[in-house]
Amino acid sequence: MFDKRRFRDHPRGIPRPESLRPRKRADAERNIEAILDAARIVLSRDPDAGVGEIAKAAGVGRVTLYGHFPTRADLVTAVVQRALAEAEQAVDRIDLAGDPRDALHRLIAGSWSLTADAGTLLAAADRALPAEDVRAAHDGLLARATALIERGRAEGVFRIDLPSSWLAAVLHSLVHCAATEVAAGRLAADDAADHIAATALSSFTPPA
Repeated sequence: MFDKRRFRDHPRGIPRPESLRPRKRADAERNIEAILDAARIVLSRDPDAGVGEIAKAAGVGRVTLYGHFPTRADLVTAVVQRALAEAEQAVDRIDLAGDPRDALHRLIAGSWSLTADAGTLLAAADRALPAEDVRAAHDGLLARATALIERGRAEGVFRIDLPSSWLAAVLHSLVHCAATEVAAGRLAADDAADHIAATALSSFTPPA
């Protein structure tokens, strides 16, 4: 029996075999992952890199890239969001119980490189996204650091003469400073977490 439903949505009235659809979706997902992976590498190296360079690195054409990400800003947003999500997931796995000073060291050791990587990508976001969107991208990670700092203040091991938001901003700056030094070859990556923690703890210690 003739079934109009099979032809209704097809521009030429020819039904597409159901078996091809899962494969098409899988191909699209692979392309998206390849584009995001390539964009992360390319934008980390050059925040001003164009769509053509990213498409080439991903092994896809510009048409394919634009099919998934209609504008460069859409692509940058997706890359930054994925990097920050990975950093937040890493933070979620860190045990922040116990002495806030020890917890701060664990927080830094477990997340500084991912946080720094996400921050590098935000340099591209600064050029492509509204300022309020760039600031909002930091919120999840900063909220965790701020909560730990506030607990340390409540327990008397972190200073209370400066706002928690300022101390969190200091920690954020130290992470990106360490990333810059590592990239320049002036600091070994294996030493970065200890350097960040030592500097942060000395800044957070209550004045005598």
